[in-house]
Amino acid sequence: MRSAPTILHLDMDAFFAAAEQAAKPSLRGKPVIVGGLGPRGVVATASYEARRFGVHSAMPMSQARRLAPNAAYLVPRFAFYRSISEQVMRLLGAVSPLVEPLSLDEAFVDLEASGAAGDTASARAAGERLRADIARVTGLTGSVGLAGSKMIAKVASERAKPDGLLVIEPGTERELLGPLSVRTLPGVGPATGEQLRRGGITTCAELAEAGEDELVRLLGRAQGASLYRMALGHDDRPVVAERDMKSVSVEDTFDIDLHDRLRIRLEVERLADRCVRRLRASGHSGRTIVLKVRRYDFSTLTRSETLRGPTDDPVVVREAAERLLEGVDTTGGVRLLGVGVSGLTDWTQEDLFAQAAEVLGGGVPGAGAAGPADDGVGEAARGGPAEDPAGTGAGTEAAGPPAVPLWSPGQDVTHATHGPGWVQGSGVGRVTVRFEVPLGPVGRVRTFRVEDPELTPSDPLPLVEPADDQPDAASSSAAVPEERSETGPGADEGETSMP
Repeated sequence: MRSAPTILHLDMDAFFAAAEQAAKPSLRGKPVIVGGLGPRGVVATASYEARRFGVHSAMPMSQARRLAPNAAYLVPRFAFYRSISEQVMRLLGAVSPLVEPLSLDEAFVDLEASGAAGDTASARAAGERLRADIARVTGLTGSVGLAGSKMIAKVASERAKPDGLLVIEPGTERELLGPLSVRTLPGVGPATGEQLRRGGITTCAELAEAGEDELVRLLGRAQGASLYRMALGHDDRPVVAERDMKSVSVEDTFDIDLHDRLRIRLEVERLADRCVRRLRASGHSGRTIVLKVRRYDFSTLTRSETLRGPTDDPVVVREAAERLLEGVDTTGGVRLLGVGVSGLTDWTQEDLFAQAAEVLGGGVPGAGAAGPADDGVGEAARGGPAEDPAGTGAGTEAAGPPAVPLWSPGQDVTHATHGPGWVQGSGVGRVTVRFEVPLGPVGRVRTFRVEDPELTPSDPLPLVEPADDQPDAASSSAAVPEERSETGPGADEGETSMP
């Protein structure tokens, strides 16, 4: 534990939704919900206006629609969010060379590594400057927590939301944590929280009062001892600039259960190809191929196969995933499929074709279908399985390209006459577009035929004009992590990374 609050935690406020509100003048001050729009979609982020209705991250989208029927429901635009995140990470790198990104919207910063004075006043000043710079460069707000440890800094930023800064002086950690839920502590999920509740422990104060021996009895030696220390406010974890990746994976949830075995295999092939592209983009290869199958009854099966050496070959990964699928009973239907690679390294085994042949019992791999092509665009952007607005479960490459463009709410478009805008909705052969830009006034709405040749998809426009005094990208050592493919609650009760 440090004697001064020199660990900073930044958490952008309702990041995805706030970015959409900033990009779309007509949505400012209104409830905005970003996530999968199909029947099985979940909320990725809800704006603070939407949270007043009880909407939060990881909530089923169907429930969110019941709570906030008049909110704007948009598909996520990850390329847009990533571009903003890169700006924020550059600003963090200008504060200190030691930055630990956690996701697109969240990071730790070690202020001691900057060489500045390590006292409360200097730390507070650094945090206020950072918040001001973020607002100036991106037009968005972020909340900052400052403390002597990572755990307490994160608690502080959560309590500072929205658009605030909170300093927790070292020595006051136990007083801060006491009344908070045990779920506040890292590593306490629903299962552990329920186990503690059955033992009569619901707050951090009760956790500390229980004592280490009791916690070890309830949870086991490692977890019990760790949680006892955290309940006392002890956390010695350092800020780590580059965290080792443990695995790379992608997965899709389908709006309608898949029953056709051929369709399931084609989806596995497509996921394997996407996974390899992400693997190569990270500069890694891996030895263990993992297949995840969630069946119609919500039971989840995971199968893995460890290769003789690491690979980033799409044929090898695809065929290993197919072999794993052969051992899975998909009778009754499949609602989710995922493919991952673990056991990562930065080198590649050359002779994996021979290895695959050995596993198959002879023959040269790669003779089978290469699988459907993936254009690399996120599922949400093009209406893939998890985001199919029609709720058909179609729209994937396996089914072939649609006859006309599939317009999704929130999608960026350009019209030859009316200029840039975004899709408000589509149906019965029509698409409605609001033509407005981030720095402009609320725009006009017009409706077109979905096959209108003058209406085309486009790239997102920047939120603010680039400033000459922005820190150069080379000044930051912070890398923006790849977004996760599985949704779950975020620290801001709204940030969830999706594929």
